[in-house]
Amino acid sequence: MVQYSKEPGWLNFEPFSFMASVLPILLILSVFHVVLNAKAQTKHTITTGSKLFPYANYNSSWSSPSGLFAFGFYRQGSGFAVGVWMVNQNGSTIVWTANRDEPPVSSNATLELTKRGLFLETEQGKDINIGGDNSSAASSAAMLDSGNFVLLNSSDHVIWQSFDYPTDTVLQGQVLTYSSQLVASKSGTDHSSGRFKIAMQRDGNLVSYPTNISSKSETAYWASNTMYDSGAELHLNHTGNLFLQARYTNIRHILSNCSSPPSEGKNFYRATLDDDGIFRLYSYNMISNTSWKVEVIWSSLDSQCQVKGFCGLNSFCQVVGKKSDCICYPGFDFIDLSTKFLGCYQDLREDSCRDNTDPNLRYNTTSLQNMWWDDHPYMVVSQKQEACKESCLGDCNCWAVLYVNATCRKYNFPLRYGKKNITISAIALFKMVLKNGGTPKATNHRGPPVPIDRPILTDNKNNIVLALALSLGTVACLFFVFAVSSFIIYKHRYHRYRKLLENANLGLADDFTLQSFSYNELERATDGFKEEIGRGSFGAVYKGILSEGNKTIAVKRLEKVVEEGVREFRAEMTTIGRAYHRNLVQLLGYCIEGSKKLLVYEFMSNGSLADLLFKALSPPTWGERVRFTLDVARGIFYLHEECGVHIILCNLKPQNILLDDTWTAKICDFGLARLLVPNQGKTSVGVEATSIGYFAPEWKKNAFISVKADIYSFGVVLLEIICCRRNIELDVSTPDEITLANWVYKCFKAGELGKLVEDEEVDFLTLERMVKVGLWCIQDDPAFRPSMKNVILMLEGTMDIPIPPSPELLRLP
Repeated sequence: MVQYSKEPGWLNFEPFSFMASVLPILLILSVFHVVLNAKAQTKHTITTGSKLFPYANYNSSWSSPSGLFAFGFYRQGSGFAVGVWMVNQNGSTIVWTANRDEPPVSSNATLELTKRGLFLETEQGKDINIGGDNSSAASSAAMLDSGNFVLLNSSDHVIWQSFDYPTDTVLQGQVLTYSSQLVASKSGTDHSSGRFKIAMQRDGNLVSYPTNISSKSETAYWASNTMYDSGAELHLNHTGNLFLQARYTNIRHILSNCSSPPSEGKNFYRATLDDDGIFRLYSYNMISNTSWKVEVIWSSLDSQCQVKGFCGLNSFCQVVGKKSDCICYPGFDFIDLSTKFLGCYQDLREDSCRDNTDPNLRYNTTSLQNMWWDDHPYMVVSQKQEACKESCLGDCNCWAVLYVNATCRKYNFPLRYGKKNITISAIALFKMVLKNGGTPKATNHRGPPVPIDRPILTDNKNNIVLALALSLGTVACLFFVFAVSSFIIYKHRYHRYRKLLENANLGLADDFTLQSFSYNELERATDGFKEEIGRGSFGAVYKGILSEGNKTIAVKRLEKVVEEGVREFRAEMTTIGRAYHRNLVQLLGYCIEGSKKLLVYEFMSNGSLADLLFKALSPPTWGERVRFTLDVARGIFYLHEECGVHIILCNLKPQNILLDDTWTAKICDFGLARLLVPNQGKTSVGVEATSIGYFAPEWKKNAFISVKADIYSFGVVLLEIICCRRNIELDVSTPDEITLANWVYKCFKAGELGKLVEDEEVDFLTLERMVKVGLWCIQDDPAFRPSMKNVILMLEGTMDIPIPPSPELLRLP
């Protein structure tokens, strides 16, 4: 706990040996001084029943005796937050925020001091505990000149104080205790938790990290380099000295020593982890009653480019003048130009890397001088620069290299912790996908011009005229061909449209892509439904061969579907038939004859993902599993946001993810949930053993089902793909491993992700990224689950991923 002080001017004793003889007397005087101060403060205490209201001209804040600090409501965005601020001529400097990650409240909120503590009542009638607890009776409160807001009992003993719960600031007289931390604010106007933290570690080392990744030595960007067996505490005293004090000993490590501070009572200090990730010590010198001189007297780093994560993924930091700026790498664009620290993205479509063609026909390279990445490459080889470039061009995992000191350091995307500095002699080379076999893909790259290795050709005036004439002639020919083709297609479709109307075969004029089969046709194609290749929630699936074209198909006989009319069923098929994507199993046609309803799909020759993950003698490689994950994510994204009818899957699991002859993963059974018999939509799907664990908690609660239910199922499937095991396994070595989600989270928190993939060679950055995405997707609260668009961005490495909270136990339906 933090030592409680009533005033900023109280005696601050240093442990000098020559004072040992008078130490008892000084301690008695100190205690006497604190008691006198406590009594003096009673004139400024707040009694129970006192309230604060936003926008009010009175009682909007409670001030300290000198008026230096105030506690109450302050503006944040369009609402209000509760906190402590320092009052000066430049406005207010927020030094503490209550429940900082709760959304701001409206002007109809009320803050009241009760015997149970300090409570914030929102417009919706919700009571939020700001300070204190129900176990200790609060009698009064006080805003002290130290910047500490305290709750007192009837004996004037402190039962709660804001100094015990620091946010981003340590004030003079305050102590950052053993194993505590400060978390920077998002911005100067948004004081919720931001991107950086500084932790007082148990080993006595004060270390700065980005908040969105695990706290490991390789992710730290500043440290005090102090190691004390008993731990340490960070102190800021009243003379402006910022130091680390070892617990139980007199050993100190001075961070900032203010040798000649101004006269006592006219200077104040605060140490803050600012929103750019740099820890700074500020001095406030009172020149007059209305004027303060504010200056930075110490900082942990000299430049924002030294802060890991100051610029987001796939961007680098460069000092421009006295400021630092974030710039995208060649071929990348900012995710949000107004918020550059979010990083950059690139539309990395699957290229033909593995088709054995010459890499020089698929890629070009571009370079940046004086670059560096504070991250580990996946491979380091000793090569000359030209050999380094060729090596990367022929490596499907390599998208960038850092050439330094005759070594070739290979990297995959995403790139992080990049910076440019003229004192660095390294050269960064980037692989660019060529468009149409000749020029790099066009981008909206923002930043300095990037030289291309290939020279730019210049033509004379005659060549330009010739090229223009050829272009215009080509365009004219293309227009003519297009016009003729359009007329032929129009005639063909018009004839077919009239024929369909006359026969009334499909019942819907816009359903041209689905073929209507007779039951006898499908019975012959499947040899009397002889070869069953699968069975799921909606019925059995049989392999068949169409006589016309000798095409292999999969025929699903629907069971337990709604007994609806022919027109209604065809309308449902039309909806499903309109969904077309490379990661969805294509519906080719259907049959409806009385109670017989059958669907005809393209045949998937390589079975289901479940068979490959759980039954195969050798599981898929890490690269294949990453590709399967993105295949499934893109298929779901299409159904949720790109498909015109916006389909919710409701039954995503590895058994419903099939693999074609090119090992592309495709989702099947999408859109069929609406065909289930009423009142079986939630129960009949879930009773299968293969469906256990895939359904979101809202199914069991009978709550509203949205696309977030599919996100939950995807999260479970993602963890299964990572670990090549089912989400529930009874035959495991320890009880902790029975539920996959909980085991994955424990390994993640312990920094032991290698246990999930055993001795397999994997890209650990990609592994960590996939695990974090999976844990976010399986959160109990649907609001915490990301959209599928953000899931893809995170999986591709173009969006930062915060540390996920612990998921609850997977609930069995």
